Amino acid sequence: MQTLRQELRQRQEQILQPQQILRSELIQLPLLQLELRVRAELMENPFLEEISEDEAIVDKDASELESEKSAAATEETEEPEENAVPASASEEPAMAEAQAAKEQEIDWDDFLTDDQYYYRASRPSPEELVETPRAIVPTLSEHLEEQLRLQRLTNEEYKIGEFIIGSLSNDGYLTLSVEEIAHELKMTPEAVERVLKVVQGFDPPGIAARNLTECLLLQLQQREAPTPNAIRVLTECFDSFVNKRYEVIARKLGISLDEVKEAFEEIRKCNPKPGEGYFDEKQNYIIPDLVVSRVGDEFAVYLNDGNIPNFYINTAYKDMFLKGSTDKKVKEFVTRKLESARWFINAIHQRRTTILRTMRAIVKRQEDFFRKGKEFLKPMILQDIAEDIGMDISTISRVTSGKYVQTDWGVFELKFFFSERMETSSGDDVSTKVIKDRLKEIIAGEDKSDPLSDQAIADILAKEGFPIARRTVQKYREQLRVPVKRLRREI
Repeated sequence: MQTLRQELRQRQEQILQPQQILRSELIQLPLLQLELRVRAELMENPFLEEISEDEAIVDKDASELESEKSAAATEETEEPEENAVPASASEEPAMAEAQAAKEQEIDWDDFLTDDQYYYRASRPSPEELVETPRAIVPTLSEHLEEQLRLQRLTNEEYKIGEFIIGSLSNDGYLTLSVEEIAHELKMTPEAVERVLKVVQGFDPPGIAARNLTECLLLQLQQREAPTPNAIRVLTECFDSFVNKRYEVIARKLGISLDEVKEAFEEIRKCNPKPGEGYFDEKQNYIIPDLVVSRVGDEFAVYLNDGNIPNFYINTAYKDMFLKGSTDKKVKEFVTRKLESARWFINAIHQRRTTILRTMRAIVKRQEDFFRKGKEFLKPMILQDIAEDIGMDISTISRVTSGKYVQTDWGVFELKFFFSERMETSSGDDVSTKVIKDRLKEIIAGEDKSDPLSDQAIADILAKEGFPIARRTVQKYREQLRVPVKRLRREI
């Protein structure tokens, strides 16, 4: 029989404070998402107010120094007392009530006149942030709709054409069947098929195909003098074509290997993704979060805040609170919003400081890369940077995820600088990225009529001082999306 009894237990728990959760969220956001987050906070919190660029002009180094001071102050206020004793379960409610009462006792004069609570965005100078001129490229839909308007079609056919164009994937393939389109528009499949043939005659060739075979055939048929054997290869031997079974195709079609080669050369000129190249460039343009510039013999690291606005805690309500005539509920609301504003600014300052510290540590370890280029990339893991700057490895992982840096050698994701190390036959450590680059060079220079096997590539690398197994070569080849030996063979 179970009996009821009371027990007194002492336990220690780790509870994440709202400030810690907020910092973790902000630190992993890339530039564009952070801008959206800041603007959302400005809309939601009445105490945060945007200030113009002219009012916020400040020396960049001074601004970074303010960020570091603010972040350091935040860390100091959150350090637990060394002699703190874990509270028992019975004491927790009382302590929580006392803490809540203490939070209500705010020195408003001191709170609202603290000029530390503002954020000034960091923007590299034009010569530091390289802006590549971009041509205006129409989207695939715009390009096709312009051609559709030039056709002599009825209103119903024009409606079908628009629907077909709107149903294309980014690669230019039709994602719905003729029957599905007919059912959706309440029209006959024959009418849809007629308009589809019209759209399939548009530029780029091969557009609106329903599968790869149709895509390639459309492109061959639009040429002035297509090779008959190329069309036969696609219609009669498509599976053998995909798997490059040259001899099987020659026997089945009754043609020579030279004719098979000629057919393959003709098909190879086709584009399997006709919609590629027509996109909204704004969605594919990378804005770097950081800029590393060479200043004399040293490297300077700048944070790029892009279009993030400058903002601060608005003190317009100061007189109202100091008079003491505010309603209790209003006071609680404003207290909560003020605390939220302070936490947000502290968190975004600490994000800036952490990202800059991380990037400076990367530059220090990968100095040869920044001076000489990609081939001098050194092996480095997240733990190395975590130890260098005294932070947890999970923080470094969040900092480097989805963020990019502009260097003299191009724009790279921060994850690019991290790779496993492998020991060469001479005892030196080398990055696995260097081995992968060498593997690509070996495959690019192989005899295409008799490609190298994974074991043969492993033997070549071993002779060059990279003792790796065949399975490792296979893993690296798959990561580089290089096909197997059979599919690399040509005649």
